[in-house]
Amino acid sequence: MHDVWSSRVGEATAAHGHDFFSAYVTGRAAPFGADAPPELVAAAFAVFEPGFVGDTWESGRALLPIEDLQRLREDATVESLQEILGDDPDVAPVAAVLERAVDAVAGAGRPLFAALRARPRPEHPAGRLWRAADLVREHRGDGHVAASVAAGLDPVRMGILAELWVGYPLGEYSGTRAWPEEFATAGAHRLADEGLITSASPGAELTDAGRAFRDGVEAATDASQADLLTALGPDLEHVTAALNRWSDACVAAGAFPPDVRKRAAG
Repeated sequence: MHDVWSSRVGEATAAHGHDFFSAYVTGRAAPFGADAPPELVAAAFAVFEPGFVGDTWESGRALLPIEDLQRLREDATVESLQEILGDDPDVAPVAAVLERAVDAVAGAGRPLFAALRARPRPEHPAGRLWRAADLVREHRGDGHVAASVAAGLDPVRMGILAELWVGYPLGEYSGTRAWPEEFATAGAHRLADEGLITSASPGAELTDAGRAFRDGVEAATDASQADLLTALGPDLEHVTAALNRWSDACVAAGAFPPDVRKRAAG
């Protein structure tokens, strides 16, 4: 998510009229193509209020041609990563391993992953690393949405359970997804009625049943990554060690929030 949180990327997109959220939505949905209907974007993003995401997509794609936006974000991301990672000799080989893995898995049922994988890849090693890591993120994200839907969750309840599971208070994370208060309140009351959270009020927590339920969603998400892990094979430990090291460097450079809950929540 370097292209989302890096100040260099933010400055580049702001110069063309984008704020943080419009750059995020338009940039992430850009691989669907400039003519993608807002309903598709909202469905793929899943947890956001559909009208808000759709309107953001439509206004964002009018600010700058989609291809130009993607090139702008790519260039700024590569510059930022180069500055943070320097000449680390592991960048190119780790990028190659990740590329091999994301090329080996199926795209069925994974719209954001499949669309991004179809994009031409950056030439610079730091750019290839970023793109490959972004593909891993979208592969898991699509898998998590599928697991959540299969568990019977709607978007509001997905967000509430996620925030309480990682340790945010009720509404702190789900409240950033643009749902009107009545939807958020109804979702919290439904979860309380289902016995998954202790109440629909501030201070609510997961019940034991709620934690077991959300653990099950996460386990199903983990299971959806089996083919990707198999494709990484014996390189998994080295790749994750390198990625953890670089993640720490990005956080230290201010290119990602230091809150560990944000890493878990997405």
